[in-house]
Amino acid sequence: MEKLSYSFIIPVYNRPKEIEELLDSFSNLKGKTNFEIVIVEDGSTQTSEHIISGYNQKLNISYFFKNNSGPGDSRNYGMQHAQGNYYIILDSDVILPENYLIEIDSFLNNKFYHCFGGPDAAHNSFSSLQKAINFAMTSFITTGGIRGGSEALEDFQPRSFNMGLSKEAFLATGGFGKIHPGEDPDLVLRLRALNYKTTLIKNAYVYHKRRISWRKFYKQVNKFGQVRPILNKWHPSSIKITYWFPTIFSFGFLLAIILVFLKMYTLIYMYCIYFLLVLVLSTVSSKNIWVGFQSLLAVCIQFFGYGYGFLMSTLKLKALKGTAEKIFPKLFFK
Repeated sequence: MEKLSYSFIIPVYNRPKEIEELLDSFSNLKGKTNFEIVIVEDGSTQTSEHIISGYNQKLNISYFFKNNSGPGDSRNYGMQHAQGNYYIILDSDVILPENYLIEIDSFLNNKFYHCFGGPDAAHNSFSSLQKAINFAMTSFITTGGIRGGSEALEDFQPRSFNMGLSKEAFLATGGFGKIHPGEDPDLVLRLRALNYKTTLIKNAYVYHKRRISWRKFYKQVNKFGQVRPILNKWHPSSIKITYWFPTIFSFGFLLAIILVFLKMYTLIYMYCIYFLLVLVLSTVSSKNIWVGFQSLLAVCIQFFGYGYGFLMSTLKLKALKGTAEKIFPKLFFK
């Protein structure tokens, strides 16, 4: 195996403050110091160039500005211009723990994979809203560990907020497609079709800040729900019954409320037990009961947003003629 040389690929759009926090965490990384950071400004009106200039003496940074074409294309652009042979793809709203690169380098040198993903976590400094949304997105009782919360290493589906990709695998696949969100599972499924293995590096976590509001969170998870039927259509082998769970959960909850008026309480009791479990686990993990209560709202928004998006997208794909790009133009960059 060729000696690993790492290039971090970071697209950014109007987020100079995020880049400053991320570069500050790069300055504190332990272990290997000969890595490259490739920052791709995706047509921003608020650029990060003045922030980056303050770190050029400390870090090896390559900075590129291009017209807006979406995060997937910007990542491809960064990989095309990178000097390393292994790319680590990050979102601009993450912060790296000190041992992040040590964990990756140790894992890959022990057992090499062409693609890996790592989990996201909530830093102590995060707001209660950020911690609640992080719980909803990462807990095993909400998402089943698909973002790194489980022990299943093989065939993990990395997400592009924290993802590694070899140069060989990038050249073989052509990188990310135009769909967004959903460009990361699409790439992973194309990798698998070419017999490239993926894995989870559980200790290579990042603190995922998610500067977000409840409204933006609903919009985000609704889009996640919309793209999944498209990906299932493109990659039939990826179809799972579990993708219907948020829709079933949402309809079941509405049914439980209706049954209460008919003095039938069994179903609503089951939901109450589940919500109590969410409250307890979130409160214990965050050591903050307010985060626990906000997690209840975050879980409901996640399930209803994703479930509704998934259902409507499924119906539209079956009822309407044409490609996914024509049916859902807002989910694709040109």
